[in-house]
Parts: sequence; C-alpha cells; structure tokens
Amino acid sequence: MNRRFALLQATFSLVALGAVVWWASHQEAPEIPTSGSALAWMAGAAGLYAVATLVRGERWHRILHLIGVDAGRADCYCLTTVGYMGNNVLPARAGEALRVVLLDAKAKAGKRTLLGTIVAERLLDVIVLGVIIVATAYGVLSERDVLPTDRPLLIAVAAAVVLAAGAGVVTVLRRRGALERLRDFARPLAGAPRALVSRSGAVLLIGTFGLWVLEGGVYLAVARAVELDISSTGALYLVALTNFVAALPAAPGSIGTFDAAVIFGAKALGGAGGLVVAYALLLRFVLYVPITVVGLAVMFLRYGGWARLRSATRLQASNA
Repeated sequence: MNRRFALLQATFSLVALGAVVWWASHQEAPEIPTSGSALAWMAGAAGLYAVATLVRGERWHRILHLIGVDAGRADCYCLTTVGYMGNNVLPARAGEALRVVLLDAKAKAGKRTLLGTIVAERLLDVIVLGVIIVATAYGVLSERDVLPTDRPLLIAVAAAVVLAAGAGVVTVLRRRGALERLRDFARPLAGAPRALVSRSGAVLLIGTFGLWVLEGGVYLAVARAVELDISSTGALYLVALTNFVAALPAAPGSIGTFDAAVIFGAKALGGAGGLVVAYALLLRFVLYVPITVVGLAVMFLRYGGWARLRSATRLQASNA
C-alpha cells in the first residue's frame, strides 16, 4: 500500500513537472532580478514568511492548550519549522508525523491526540482558503474571461458528479465495515477539531485569516521583485490555488504540482511567460529553502537529528 502511494505521488509530480518544464522551455529565458529594489522586495517576502511561520507556531500552541496539552511555546514554534522541513524533504508529508513524535516525547499526550491538533490546523486552513478562493477567483478571473461564468449548468453538473462519486465511496466503505474501523481510529483525533467550536475557536479562525493574508503578502512581494503586475486580491487567489493544489499527492516539497499551480494562476492573472517562470522560481525559493534550512538546524540542535527523523518516518508509514 505504501509503495503504491509513493508511486502515485511520484507519478503526479513527474507529470506536473514535465508539463512545467515543457511549457517553460517555450518561453523566453527568465531574468532573475538583482537590483536593489528587487532584493529589498525579496528580503521583505522572506521576513513576511518568517512572521507567518511564527503565527503558525502560536496557533498550534493555542490549539494544544485548548485541549489541555501542556506544550511550551518555544517547542511549538521550533517544531513548526521542523514540520515544514519534514514536508519538504520527506514523502507523504511526514513532517506532520515528525512534529507529533517530537512533541509527544516531551508532552506525553498521546500521538493520536496530538495528531488531532494537526487535523484542527488543516481544518482552519481549509475553511479560510475556501473562503478566499471563492471570494477572489470569480472577482479576479472573470474579468479576464478565464472562468466559465456563463456555464452555471456545467458547473452544477460537475459538482453533482463529484458528490455522487463521494456518496458511492462512502456506501462501499460502510458495507465493508471500514467506517466503523475508521471511527475507532479517529476518535482520539476528534478532540481538537471539536474544541474549535467555541469562542476560542472563532478567535483562531480570525487569526488564520490573518495568517493567510501574511502569506498573500509574500506572494505579492515576490511579484513586485520580478515586476509581475498582480494585485493584492490576485496574490490571495494564488495563495489559495497553490495550497489547494499542494494537497494533491506529490513528491516532497510538492515538486511539480506547486510550480504548475503558480504558473497556471500567474498566467491567468495576465503574467507574461518569462516573468511567470522567474516568479515561480523565486517564490519556490522563498517558501521552501529558508524554512528547510532553519528546520534542519533546529532538528539537529534541539531534537536529536536523524534518529528522530527515522522514528517519524516509521510512524507515518504505520499510519498510512
């Protein structure tokens, strides 16, 4: 099963990366900006992403305390960088399991309980990104005649097909008894998501909107560095689009899928070929390289290095 999933990830990434390389090879060569103003915009983008990472760490800390887990703020901040590093270098988003293993060694709260806090984080992100993409996609792209806004019936039929397919899958799983097993496994994970249905959960939801606005600022600052003309609304659209696509099975670091989403979105916003390629390259650098380096350093200096990394990989395999 794990080998099949790894093969699926590799296939998605290779297909997406091949499409990106083929398209980029037919554009003019990208020019990486080196002017003072461009470097200042890039430094600003890196700074905004650092702030967004701190906000993520604080959000995780608040979710943990919401369910009574006594976790230190420093550990939450540090393990957030370690988790992103793990997602960038390990398959199957094993960085999440890495966070769970390392925090459980200190908090002794139970791995599935801690994994529930990761589920709560993702739930907040999905709600906010869903709102953002609905609020921005039609407003931004309909002006450029990109979305099929004149075909509501087609959209409705596609949605109905997806819902019918989902209902069919649930029916098959129920007949095979898989839903009961899933409930038993998921029960310890449900504590943190349930705790979000509260005033504190509403505050966390508002904070998550602020978090993704910060990340939108990263996308906008990189666009300014390469002189790609997109608005703040367009940057938020790109944030939502790329993060939804990043949820697809892919190789570590969302290789191929992230780049394809950035290129598709930036082209839809009116970017020219060479600028879009430069934008995708620099955006990947800002979002992936610094946090991976910091996460590796924290992993070795604070949490025991490769031995813990192997433990997290085994946990991720067993969960899969």
